[in-house]
Amino acid sequence: MTATPDVERLASLRAAKDLMDRAYAEPLDLDALAREAGYSRFHFARSFRDTYGLTPRVYLSARRVERARELLRTANLTVTEICNLVGFSSLGSFSARFKGEVGLSPSEYREREIARGGPPPIPGCFVLMWSTPSPQSRRSAAPRARRIVTETLDRKGEP
Repeated sequence: MTATPDVERLASLRAAKDLMDRAYAEPLDLDALAREAGYSRFHFARSFRDTYGLTPRVYLSARRVERARELLRTANLTVTEICNLVGFSSLGSFSARFKGEVGLSPSEYREREIARGGPPPIPGCFVLMWSTPSPQSRRSAAPRARRIVTETLDRKGEP
């Protein structure tokens, strides 16, 4: 039995949406997203908007701002570092997009969140170590670092 066209269409669009959720910090363009879905770029943009109510660009930007909000609350990084970590190439466009979605500038948002209290910020060097892709594989260094920590802990338990 074959899947209905709507189910196939949703699966294709979901693949591109998952790519944006997974690789939001990468420089994703419409061609790469459309290729992931198996559509032409214009058909993909129309179908994505019809299905999710947002254009791919707006969805990706919202995902990046969502991650930036988390980092501003929890990490001891500069706004510029956060801007680059979440995939924006320009501090000005990041700040404008952030203020448009949140209603506050990134710095004002951080100040408000610090005033509300919460967990102490994670040191910036730690965040950068766990989130920066390695130059060889373009994947996160986190799995390798976790393996090293696990192996070290395992060795400590040995006689």
